[in-house]
Amino acid sequence: MEFEALFDVPVIQGPMAGGACTPELVAAVSNAGGLGAFPGSLLAPQVIEEQVARIRSLTSRPFMLNFFVQGTPAPTDEEVEHAIDLLRPVWTSLGWSELPHPKKWNEDFAAQFDTLVALRPAAASFTFGILEAGQVERLHAAGILVVGTVTTVEEALAWQALGADAVVASGVEAGGHRGTFIGRQEDATLGASELWPQVAAAVAIPVIAAGGIMTSADIKRALAAGARAVQMGTAFLVTDEAGIHPAYKARLIGGSGSTRLTRSFSGRYARGIENRFMQQMAAVEARVPPYPIQNALTGPIRAAAAASGDTELMSMWAGTEFARARPMPAGRLVELLAAELQSLQS
Repeated sequence: MEFEALFDVPVIQGPMAGGACTPELVAAVSNAGGLGAFPGSLLAPQVIEEQVARIRSLTSRPFMLNFFVQGTPAPTDEEVEHAIDLLRPVWTSLGWSELPHPKKWNEDFAAQFDTLVALRPAAASFTFGILEAGQVERLHAAGILVVGTVTTVEEALAWQALGADAVVASGVEAGGHRGTFIGRQEDATLGASELWPQVAAAVAIPVIAAGGIMTSADIKRALAAGARAVQMGTAFLVTDEAGIHPAYKARLIGGSGSTRLTRSFSGRYARGIENRFMQQMAAVEARVPPYPIQNALTGPIRAAAAASGDTELMSMWAGTEFARARPMPAGRLVELLAAELQSLQS
């Protein structure tokens, strides 16, 4: 399948992990002519299979799966205890005498990859790292288009050299985790208006623009910068089919507050609405362990916050333009964007 055959409307729904992307959301976007995307990163292979079966029961259109390129860490007991101590102000505020230890740090990427190849979606995207040449060959042999996530021109060139079919160029305005894999995450600070045209000029493969895109005017701006499509995450978080906590969704729709990058929740820089958790951890966030260790350690805290509806301890990932998100059914949003875009281009 060619890249252009993935969608009728150049809108790709961001594959937001953590329960935000339901099969219903993915199918609604694809059925409306966009490209729905489902995140498998945090899920065991069997769960991925079950979710993909559900998507396929709801749509016959193409969809994409997304994964974190990651290994399994082996921190020392001392490193773990130090990380738990850094989180002490947060978990003691919940009245806990100790922070529960995670049963595992993350899912096995190799097992997830085997499942991906067997499931054969139309496309697969990857973030946090870059694949090996043999893995790209396996995906292409299975008829799966390969999409890499980048935050710099250097990363885009690396994916192109590996044989990727497209790259997502993610400006610093984008919500959720940064996809940086070359150099320090702190140095990947290009905004969308700078990154998109630079990547489009540097590579011959299609560029998918991401970061701060909410309306058809934003899409037109991205296409004018050389992108062939856009990826929209935060815009779909407020749709009816999104699976985020109602209190989190209410904060997005209310449009109050501001976003910033933090590594306090997961050990990797991600953009979300600032809350008490970020503020309490600000002084030590440079010292927390890297993803996925910190992400696993904060899991019980985030679960407790969800159970009580406390948005001050949730990771409320959101892009800088979240106040412009428009709540409605996901399919309706794709249709509206298509109609608005056609009007702008006529």
